[in-house]
Amino acid sequence: MAALPTQTAPAPDGGPSAGAPLARRSWYRPSSRSGGPASFVLRYLLSAAIILAALFPLAWMAISGFKARNEVVTSPFQFFPDVWMPENYAQILADPGFTRALAVSFAGAVAFSTLTLAVNSMAAYVFARLDFAFKNVLWPAVLMTMFIPQMAILITSYIVVTRMGMLNTFWVLLVPGAASAVHVFFIRQFYLGIPTSLEEAALIDGAGRWKIFTHIFLPMSKPVFVVVGITSFLVFWNAYVWPILTITEPDSPLTQIQQYLATFRSERRVEYGLLLAGSTLAATPVIVLFLIFQRYIISGIRISGIK
Repeated sequence: MAALPTQTAPAPDGGPSAGAPLARRSWYRPSSRSGGPASFVLRYLLSAAIILAALFPLAWMAISGFKARNEVVTSPFQFFPDVWMPENYAQILADPGFTRALAVSFAGAVAFSTLTLAVNSMAAYVFARLDFAFKNVLWPAVLMTMFIPQMAILITSYIVVTRMGMLNTFWVLLVPGAASAVHVFFIRQFYLGIPTSLEEAALIDGAGRWKIFTHIFLPMSKPVFVVVGITSFLVFWNAYVWPILTITEPDSPLTQIQQYLATFRSERRVEYGLLLAGSTLAATPVIVLFLIFQRYIISGIRISGIK
C-alpha cells in the first residue's frame, strides 16, 4: 500500500524548518495541555458516568410503566419487567382526563411563559438602562427576594388571591408567579451587554424608551428569552402545591397534569404502573422541547453568565 503524502510547512525565510512535515492531530490524541492519555480517558469516563446517572431514572421510569403494580413494589431494582403490560400506557392515553390535563398544562405553560417574559423583560430593562430615584435601594431589595422560599409566603399568597376572588380561575395559576427576581436578574445581565451606542443612536433619531425597548432590545433577546421561557414553562408544568390549594373544585376543567397524576395515589393504594406510565407521558413534551431548543438554552446561559 502506498504511503500517504505528508504536508510540509515552508518557512517564510527559508530557515531550517522549511519542508518539515506538519504534525497531525487525530480525534483521540490529547493536546499537550490535557494532562496526557490518562486524563483524557478519565474525563470521558466521568462524562459517561454523569450521562448515565442522568438518563437512568428516566429509562427506569419509562420501562417500569410497563410493569404490573405488584412487580414494581416487590422488585423495584429489576430493570425489565417479567410480563410487559403496554395496557398501562394505553389506559392513560385513552383517558379523556389525561388529554384534558395535558392540554391545560401546555396552554397554561405557554401563557405563563409569555406573561413572565413580558413582565420580567420590562423590569430588567428598567434596572439595566434607566436611572431613577432609589434604584440602588430597590435593586438589592429585588435580589433579596430570591432567597425567600416560596413556602414561606404560600399562606400569604393564598390569602391575597382569595380576597381578590381569583380562586378556581385561570388567573390564579398565572399571575402570582409571573414576576421572578431570578428572571429579572438573568435578563438584566444580558441587557447590560448590549452596547449603549445603539441606544444613544436611537435617542438621537428621536426614538422613545418604549420604541428602543421593542425595536432594539427585544429582537436581540432571543437567546436569553429561550432560557427564561423554557424555565418558566417547566415551573408551570411541574407546579403541584399551588394548583392543589387554589383549584379546589372537583373535576375542575383547570386540572393540570401533576394533579391528574396524583389521582393514582390514595391513602391505601398506589397504582405504580399507571403512575409511572403517566409520568413518562407527562415528561415527554418537556424532553422534546429541550431537545429542540437546547442550542439556544446553552447559548443564552453562556452569554448571560459572562456579563
